[in-house]
Amino acid sequence: MASPPDARLIPRFGRTERALHWVHATAFFVLLATGLVLWLPDLATAVAHRRLVREIHLLTALVWAVLVVLVIVLGDRRRLAADWREIERLDRDDRRWLRLRPAPQGRFNAGQKLNAIATAAFALLFAASGVLLWLAARDSSFRWEGPIVVHDTLTYASIILVTGHLYLAVIHPTTRHALRGMTRGDVRADWAAKHHAKWVAAERTAAED
Repeated sequence: MASPPDARLIPRFGRTERALHWVHATAFFVLLATGLVLWLPDLATAVAHRRLVREIHLLTALVWAVLVVLVIVLGDRRRLAADWREIERLDRDDRRWLRLRPAPQGRFNAGQKLNAIATAAFALLFAASGVLLWLAARDSSFRWEGPIVVHDTLTYASIILVTGHLYLAVIHPTTRHALRGMTRGDVRADWAAKHHAKWVAAERTAAED
């Protein structure tokens, strides 16, 4: 007879990790919405407050940068550092997983690692190109095509990335439980054992030591 599902809840993400995620996510959607209004003529005409939208876009970018720094400085830096060390390392099981072969995963699966790396890289490139565009609006010597191309390309890529992320987090039946970890901080033990077996095993070993 099959054993009953383990509905116990186990901790997955702490307050610092969740704060960093939601600060970034909230800013991203505000920046995307205001950026599209500034970018698409029809939307700009419909909204009809281009200057206000531009100010909201710039203010949101500034607030995002300040809040990210505050979360990192005031939060659990040790946990964030441990997260990044795991994210930037793709082991043999991760490579098997990316080739669509069954492989046990750690606290972050290979897809989540690549998403986190891409998100961090996009954020830095968005910030750098955005600063150059802001300078170009004030000084013609900064007006060159590169920052516009980078900003626009990142927008296209980000829309694709976030669409896939939202589908897996909100709609896909086998992965949407992961959203609980980022909202309430915990997940079901049986779900974690199925999708992040190496992480659960490591946590169990640590608890026994």
